[in-house]
Amino acid sequence: MTTPIERIRNFCIIAHVDHGKSTLADRLLQETGAVDERNLKEQTLDTMDIERERGITIKSVAVRLNYRAQDGHDYVLNLIDTPGHVDFSYEVSRSLAACEGALLLVDAAQGVEAQTLANAYKAIEQDLEIIPVINKIDLPGADIDSTRRQIHDIIGLDADKAIMASAKAGKGTREVLEAVVERVPQPRGERTGPLRALIFDAVYNSYRGVIVYVRVKEGRLAKGMKILMMSTGRRHEVAELGVLTPGATPTDSLEAGEVGYLICNIKSLKNTKIGDTVTEAQRPAPKPLPGYEEAQSVVFCGLYPAVATDYEELRDALERLQLNDASFHFQADSSDALGLGYRLGFLGLLHMEIVQERLEREFDLTLVTTVPNVAYRVVGLDGQERTVENASKMPGPAEIQRIEEPYIEAEIICPTEYLSPVIELCKKKRGIHVRVDYLDARRCLAVYQMPLAEIVLDFYDKLKTCTRGYGSLEYRLIDYRPGDLVKLDILLNGEPVDALSSIVHRDRAEWTGRTLASRLRKLIPRQQFEVAIQAAIGSRILVRETVKPMRKNVTAKCYGGDITRKRKLLERQKEGKRRMKQVGTVEVPQEAFMALLRVGDEQER
Repeated sequence: MTTPIERIRNFCIIAHVDHGKSTLADRLLQETGAVDERNLKEQTLDTMDIERERGITIKSVAVRLNYRAQDGHDYVLNLIDTPGHVDFSYEVSRSLAACEGALLLVDAAQGVEAQTLANAYKAIEQDLEIIPVINKIDLPGADIDSTRRQIHDIIGLDADKAIMASAKAGKGTREVLEAVVERVPQPRGERTGPLRALIFDAVYNSYRGVIVYVRVKEGRLAKGMKILMMSTGRRHEVAELGVLTPGATPTDSLEAGEVGYLICNIKSLKNTKIGDTVTEAQRPAPKPLPGYEEAQSVVFCGLYPAVATDYEELRDALERLQLNDASFHFQADSSDALGLGYRLGFLGLLHMEIVQERLEREFDLTLVTTVPNVAYRVVGLDGQERTVENASKMPGPAEIQRIEEPYIEAEIICPTEYLSPVIELCKKKRGIHVRVDYLDARRCLAVYQMPLAEIVLDFYDKLKTCTRGYGSLEYRLIDYRPGDLVKLDILLNGEPVDALSSIVHRDRAEWTGRTLASRLRKLIPRQQFEVAIQAAIGSRILVRETVKPMRKNVTAKCYGGDITRKRKLLERQKEGKRRMKQVGTVEVPQEAFMALLRVGDEQER
């Protein structure tokens, strides 16, 4: 039976990390009877093991809820649970495009945080109806009046209509559902017009091919229909379509305003694109839907198979994973030290960790990861500008006019008593002070501009440490600025290891080289010959460490006698080691590539 469009509501839940999105989603599933009590568990919609272990949402998940409102009518509510971490903001923006309303969840004890603000602005830009929900009201530290004021003063929403809730205790769940029915507008779109459906997610199934998740904006999608992908021009026949309740439930059709899945035996991953518009092949729509902006990668690293023969498997795994996570990019790369692999771009360091872990778990791969870095703009002496994402591709110092690095504007919200350590931390990271706003008597907002490279590795961890976990961070790229940057090479026995090259500020080059060389000396196992570890800028050697060779006691059999006999044996051993050094190679362990990650931890000047 087709649901009238005025009885459909599409909404999502947005909030800062750990403000209770997934728990509220569980209560909504429970209240509407979408999941049996025996199947209900914490974070029901977080289906990946990695999400459960880390306690965070990584993937947006859509689910259909059937709800009988107080007015006596039955409504269909399409809920999308979204991530809260800054690295997954692309997932949030994709989810917002499939909705007309959003529940903005705010923790009553912590108040408005940086990511609350960022997600709220995204929803306002999409012209969504925002319903504030003050969660965790039963906590001992809850301050409802202060949270209400922050919602009004910082975000600019009417907090008088904010719903009081405790997702864990189940308080306010029915009020939330009633607010969605009353305040979220019905979907816009003609059901009689040409079909236009937005692809907002997809996943690869080994048996069914690509499963596409769509929001039908206009027209009607039916089983057996011949469809056209507007960006690729590919034609398919709908083999199955249905809704998620949260399990896949097949239906005969999806009308305008509805959210569901689509299977049309798509075997090739290149035939599907997130943000594409699906239309009917016989009666195509005149123009596609706006779709999504391309995600801009900010962190880059090399990913190589531990076993060279797994290169093809790694490529297939990356293609399948990119279908489910369109926010990372990859391209083929090669390294003298590590062989064939790929260069990947991510939205942040957590995003990088998650992608690597998913590749290893879901596709059973063993991977070697190089040091993460950001993209730099290099202007040559001829005025030509090029983007360098890999330090090993950096031209020589004689060819460079200047190097520009990406700058971000960071918004840090923290309790006022921790402002001083936050300012100290930002200074150490070459931060430029913009302003400090006092949000209320207890909390303040510090705005700083700083190089992206300084916050990529350990800034978030240090911020949490110096604010005892109360600090929150939101940042955005603003521009590229010239910097006194140099390429730091690491040489083993005179040969540069391209995977260990990095771009650093000149003032810190010697310190970084010394620390890294010292770490490598402990990590690289002893060989039969001496291993020289050097850090260099161009042809200038900054520092040297030596891994001593293993030595057999060749003079053990000499009991007394002429000293020349012992010297002859030692000279022969020395000559053998010299020949061995010419032909021998040093295998660099995986820990060495991650040593740079921990170098910054000691850099407390």
